[in-house]
Amino acid sequence: MIAKLITKIIGLFNLIPQWFHALLARVAIALVFWNSGRTKVPDWNFFAVNETTLQLFMEDYKVPLLNPKLAAFMAQSAEHIFPILLVIGLASRFSALALLGMTLVIEIFVYPDAYVVHGTWAAILIFIMKYGPGAISVDHFIRKQ
Repeated sequence: MIAKLITKIIGLFNLIPQWFHALLARVAIALVFWNSGRTKVPDWNFFAVNETTLQLFMEDYKVPLLNPKLAAFMAQSAEHIFPILLVIGLASRFSALALLGMTLVIEIFVYPDAYVVHGTWAAILIFIMKYGPGAISVDHFIRKQ
């Protein structure tokens, strides 16, 4: 009796379409990076980095081998470009790879104790890299043409 109920419930879980899971994953992780990027720029000027962010990159976020101004600009650019690509589902696997690389840099050099959060981000990004953006995406539309 219980085994049949469990099997039935699992069967319902299997009805969740892959495109829905992929869309939810893309939007959720995109919002994490987009919201972070919004804190780094003054107003909507994507070609400038605000002073607070610059100070953080100079004093706290000591990313090796990169000039702090360059690192700050690269971070804020990535946090705006790749989330947009993920949401629309264009170059999704490569956008996820770029954000996974950024996540690894953040984990290793900036917030090494935030491995739970970064692990969650990595799981979502790896899902997108492996399974793609799903049927509700520009990538899917292009592939069908």
